[in-house]
Amino acid sequence: MGKRKLKVVLDTNVLISALLFRGKLSKLILPLKKGAYILLFSEGTLSELIKVLHYPKFALTEEEIDYILQFEILPYSKMIKITFKIDEKICKDRDDQKFLELAISGKADYLVSGDTDLLELKEFETIKILSPAEFLEILKG
Repeated sequence: MGKRKLKVVLDTNVLISALLFRGKLSKLILPLKKGAYILLFSEGTLSELIKVLHYPKFALTEEEIDYILQFEILPYSKMIKITFKIDEKICKDRDDQKFLELAISGKADYLVSGDTDLLELKEFETIKILSPAEFLEILKG
C-alpha cells in the first residue's frame, strides 16, 4: 500500500515562482508531477492564479497560459468547494484568508506561502503553514 498523497495549498506567489522561474521553488514541480502531493484549488485561488499569469510583466501568451494550466497544474490538482468561511480577520491582508479557507475546506496537510503574515500564524486549525524551504525539506523526506 502506497503512502497517502499529501494535500497541499501553494499560495499564488509560490506557485508562480515555481512555474515561471528556474530558482529553488521550481523544485516544487517535479514532486507534484511524480505524485508526492496534490495541489488544492478553490474557485477563488484558481482565478487569482489565472489573473496573475496574465500580468504583462510575465509576457505570457494565451497559448502559454493554457499550456501551464492544462499540462503543468490541473492534472495534478483537485478543486475544492469552500465549506469553511473565516469571519474574523485572521490575516493582515484579507486576501490571504482564501488560502486558509481552502486549506481547511480541503483538509490540506500544508499551506505553503512566502507571505510573512501567513507564516507568522505557523498553524491554523489543524493546518501547518510552511515556507517553501520547509516544504521542500518535507518532500526530500
